[in-house]
Amino acid sequence: MAKYIAQIIVLGGQIIGKAFTRALKQEIAASQEAAKRAGGGQKGQNRAAANLRTGMTLEEAQQILNVTKLDPEEVQKNYDHLFSVNDKSKGGSFYLQSKVFRAKERIDQELKEAKPPEGEKTDTGTGKPGEGTQ
Repeated sequence: MAKYIAQIIVLGGQIIGKAFTRALKQEIAASQEAAKRAGGGQKGQNRAAANLRTGMTLEEAQQILNVTKLDPEEVQKNYDHLFSVNDKSKGGSFYLQSKVFRAKERIDQELKEAKPPEGEKTDTGTGKPGEGTQ
């Protein structure tokens, strides 16, 4: 009887070990794929930081708002529609409404990083003749 119990314990340990090894390999592969998609370098670090701040990836935010490209007008239109449809006073879900809000927040953050700051305009100070204050 003790022999059979020992065999069951050993077999169970082998099965658990193989499952753990397989799960670890899948996690490593997923991590490497995510690093490739993030772009690596400073851009990848910025994107990873933004993902942590908002709690969602850019791809997830695009899926939630049903947009394929980062067009501010399309994003705003879809956001307004989804936010109003999920309004709690209209029988909507507060959880879904908050997901829509966070998705818009994440996309806005990406758009802000893609657009150069206002203060960095290159103005040489040479206007057209006849313009300016006199």
